[in-house]
Amino acid sequence: MLQRHFQLKENNTNVKTEILAGLTTFSTMAYILVVNPFILSKAGMDFNAVIVSTALASAIGTLLMAFYAKLPVALAPGMGLNAFFAYTIVIGMGYTWQFALTAVFLEGILFIILSLLNIREAIINSIPIHLKYAISAGIGLFIALIGLVNAGIIETGMHHIGNDQIEGVIVKLGKMQSSSVLIVFAGLLISAVLMFKKVKAALLIGILISTIIGIPFGLAHLPANNQLISLPPSPAPVFGKLEFSKIFSWDMLTILFTLLMVNLFDTVGTLIGCCSAGGMLDKDGKIPNAKRALLSDAVATTSAAVLGTSVVTAYVESVSGIASGGRTGLTSLTVALMFLLSLFFAPLFGMIPAFATSPALIIVGLLMVSDAKHIDFSDITNSLPAFLTIVMMPFTYSIAEGIVFGVTSYVLLKLMSGRYREISPAMYIIAALLSISFWVR
Repeated sequence: MLQRHFQLKENNTNVKTEILAGLTTFSTMAYILVVNPFILSKAGMDFNAVIVSTALASAIGTLLMAFYAKLPVALAPGMGLNAFFAYTIVIGMGYTWQFALTAVFLEGILFIILSLLNIREAIINSIPIHLKYAISAGIGLFIALIGLVNAGIIETGMHHIGNDQIEGVIVKLGKMQSSSVLIVFAGLLISAVLMFKKVKAALLIGILISTIIGIPFGLAHLPANNQLISLPPSPAPVFGKLEFSKIFSWDMLTILFTLLMVNLFDTVGTLIGCCSAGGMLDKDGKIPNAKRALLSDAVATTSAAVLGTSVVTAYVESVSGIASGGRTGLTSLTVALMFLLSLFFAPLFGMIPAFATSPALIIVGLLMVSDAKHIDFSDITNSLPAFLTIVMMPFTYSIAEGIVFGVTSYVLLKLMSGRYREISPAMYIIAALLSISFWVR
């Protein structure tokens, strides 16, 4: 049945490879089960209830991706979007978290409509091939940066140069003598050797080895009282808590536009990067089952609001599973089942520290950056927008911002160079909307 539904032979894969790929993807994104509730709790939401809503929303979205879109891409509440939810809408603008959930719900409904009308798919197809390769390479640098920061190899924050204090998010070398850094380097080398020997579970093995080595150093901990199974808490404190009383306001319009723009290009960029990494783009650079993938994301976001969590989006960490051989929806099905199991095995999954996933993220970054070789660097009107796309993703810590810089510079440069015929009508509209989004955030 699995072979027939997911067409494993046609995609040159098998059940074992797909399951291992799913386990690898889940292990690199399982942090969201703790990080998302932590961020949303700053908005006043119940931490334990949000753990459940995060797991359920992730499972629903990823199941849709598995059975409907049949792509090896996992979905979960997005980083950055959850911070916008808590720190901008609630803390900054003074609205309740119930109002913020309503904004997420309305955004999901709008995305469903845009997906059914093929507008989101048209946006993906209108992006030039050089920018698509740049998006993949930029995501590679971005995900490698996440791995390096998680490991402590790179630190961010204020930096001192002589007697001057430079403020802002500055990256600098971390403490190379720390135990976590040494463990990550060991896991990285082990993973690389296993990949050289073509071991399919190389990245997952690297994560597990890094976790095990971390235990005697006090960096990873066995569950308290060796309790591996626990009943999940109730989602009732956040379930169905929508508030429609203030939806007809300028603030709601601004919030919706920002959520739409950021989530649209986060998802688009991630889908392009994941499919490019797995060699799944067709000869025209199009994503297979794009409409179904985008509709899965939209339905998942709508359900997330009802469940009590922030916007759901495609996860860039899915590339770790794709790098391990995942090519079909069976990889996503495995991830979804793991999210459901996590409700009962939270202590076990909680053992994996953030730094243990760093070797996998760094190697995935390497694999994705290689897509830059397809970019035509001899033509400045193609290479400069591609370069801005690549570098602005890690520098701004946002996939969406990288796409903003790439698309707008592409349109402006082609216009100023007199090569306006190379710009599709959709690209004009996209560039205009992205420019407007800068002013309303």
